[in-house]
Amino acid sequence: MRTPVSAVVVNPAKVADLGLLRSTITDTLAAAGWAAPMWLETTVDDPGAGQAGAAVRDGAEVVLVCGGDGTVMSCVTALAGTGVAMAVLPAGTGNLLAANLGLTGDLATGIEVVLQGGRRLIDVGTAGDQSFAVMAGMGFDAHMLDATNDTAKKHLGWLAYLGGAVQHLRGRQMRLQITLDDRPSFHRRARSVIVGNVGRLQGGMRLLHDAQPDDGLLDIAILSPRTLWHWATLGWGLLLRKRSVARMEILTAARIDIRASRTQPRQLDGDLIAPGDRLLITVRPNALLLCVPQPATDPDLAHDAGAAARDAALREPVRA
Repeated sequence: MRTPVSAVVVNPAKVADLGLLRSTITDTLAAAGWAAPMWLETTVDDPGAGQAGAAVRDGAEVVLVCGGDGTVMSCVTALAGTGVAMAVLPAGTGNLLAANLGLTGDLATGIEVVLQGGRRLIDVGTAGDQSFAVMAGMGFDAHMLDATNDTAKKHLGWLAYLGGAVQHLRGRQMRLQITLDDRPSFHRRARSVIVGNVGRLQGGMRLLHDAQPDDGLLDIAILSPRTLWHWATLGWGLLLRKRSVARMEILTAARIDIRASRTQPRQLDGDLIAPGDRLLITVRPNALLLCVPQPATDPDLAHDAGAAARDAALREPVRA
């Protein structure tokens, strides 16, 4: 009986005991009859895309990703469209993909999810040559990430982002031109534009109530508070899980073109990218095969996901 070929892409900076992690994963897979996985560590110069791409070229059928949101995003970029399943073993502060899809933060349970064989196809968003599975944004959200230091995140978890947010509450609004699909462009003054494949933020706060990771669309939140009172009412509305919140406009599209009048900070899946005055995002439907608890949210996605992903990969070139 052929055993599945697997690989582990790990960010060593996010793991307290790398030896223990390796032995736990290897021993658990071996007990299930799997061969020892390829072991690939990220570097400062390559946070995961190169390692995940190498795993695909070497025949991996499942890539276990252990790191923070930046590591996960890099692996999403490499694995989207390949038909190779990705398993998330969270080790960082945010881990928004895991939180949104009900994936566990417990290592043993995460490995068990891989062994059970539950799979789900989800969409990914693309911006330039990078892909994301959770959210992208321009403006305040990226400012907040930039102002949050790693030491605070290590000790406070997601609460550390509140400190970064407070520093930028009084910032200037952006003058934007936004084009959704082939609809006419429109203008807005906003503090932040967030494009989401899923809807949950840090701390369990839900920003995009109707966002689904497999509907072929991305949801767009345009936030336009001007005063501290506006921020307070907006935040309170989100805490109360209101579907309609003052100073926030929700739209959907498959192609989103955001142009700002001046250079703005930008982020993909909680990882800062180079600042710019434009953020062009498109969706790749059902591009990423993800390991999920069984039964999956949608049984049809769980059972036929592997074949569909491989078919999609044949139709679309894999990007390095």
